[in-house]
Amino acid sequence: MIEFFSEWAAAVWGVLADSGPWLLLGLAVAGVLKEFLPEEKVFRYLGKDDLRSVTIAAVAGAPLPLCSCSVVPAAIALQRAGASKSATTSFLIATPETGADSVGTTWALMDPVMTIARPIAAVLTAILSGSAVAALVKSGKVDPTPIPTAVAEASCCHASRAAPVAAGKPGIGRRLLNSLKYGYGPLSADLAPWFLLGFALAGLITVLVPDAWFGESFPIGWPAMLAMLVAGLPMYVCATASTPIAAALIAKGLNPGAALVFLLAGPATNIATIGIVKKFLGTRVLITYLISIAAVALALGATVDALYPALGLTPTVSVGDAHEHRNALSVLAGIALGLLMIGHTVSHTTGRNPA
Repeated sequence: MIEFFSEWAAAVWGVLADSGPWLLLGLAVAGVLKEFLPEEKVFRYLGKDDLRSVTIAAVAGAPLPLCSCSVVPAAIALQRAGASKSATTSFLIATPETGADSVGTTWALMDPVMTIARPIAAVLTAILSGSAVAALVKSGKVDPTPIPTAVAEASCCHASRAAPVAAGKPGIGRRLLNSLKYGYGPLSADLAPWFLLGFALAGLITVLVPDAWFGESFPIGWPAMLAMLVAGLPMYVCATASTPIAAALIAKGLNPGAALVFLLAGPATNIATIGIVKKFLGTRVLITYLISIAAVALALGATVDALYPALGLTPTVSVGDAHEHRNALSVLAGIALGLLMIGHTVSHTTGRNPA
């Protein structure tokens, strides 16, 4: 038993140290995006059920630091501000499936193919799913989002209100400080329990699952992709926390296409999100939302599986390796990340909110 916990702790430490520098950087970048992204301009271009609105929602949502839980109130706010149902759907999918922090963690734990494929796949999934919802609205099977009077009032009063708001903005230094406070404060606090769960599960997979288990005891390819889809749809796992789990599964022989299916389906859906989508967007939108995510994720998973041999590459990951000669940056970042996550988790359990 002692040997097991020792191996598990070493595997978890390996994930922390390997992802630490990138995850800390990603949290900082996410804070900058949160502070400097002009949300009022984004809202203005999301009001129609067309490809343009859907694409803008996907591209705007992809880098945002929101998880599959925290994206829901933002998406509902978008809809109430006048965003169409198709644009809201696109935003709901692209935002939790990828982000600045998850891209950095993917680079740290996986290879360049997955690092590039993941955000592209997230945006494509969002655009295609949003377009499917737009087609429903245009066919009359789903009612369009009514335009709220507040949007028209804000539009006609925009010029008179713009100057005072701009004059009252803090300086660049203060805004950068606010970015760091957000990235390492409320954002990392929201994600901390899920990060720790993801790291713990990755460590367990590394220790308990035999090497080459996928392929020898469980078939890879389409069966594995379907299994990852079924596992990912109902569970709550954020984009960054899902990365070490997927990397650990690849290390045990899972085909990268199946890992991509999990990385797309897991963050985009969970039981809570499914219920909220049904309530605010309707049953037909929910069905289209789920079917679109499943179909596009499977298609993109198959594409990624075909891409590796076409490029003459083999999937590589870095999870729980010995790395006896890790550099000082990785060690310090791993310690800092661990302390940050544990501190926020303790604050959650004791009822204290981060400053």
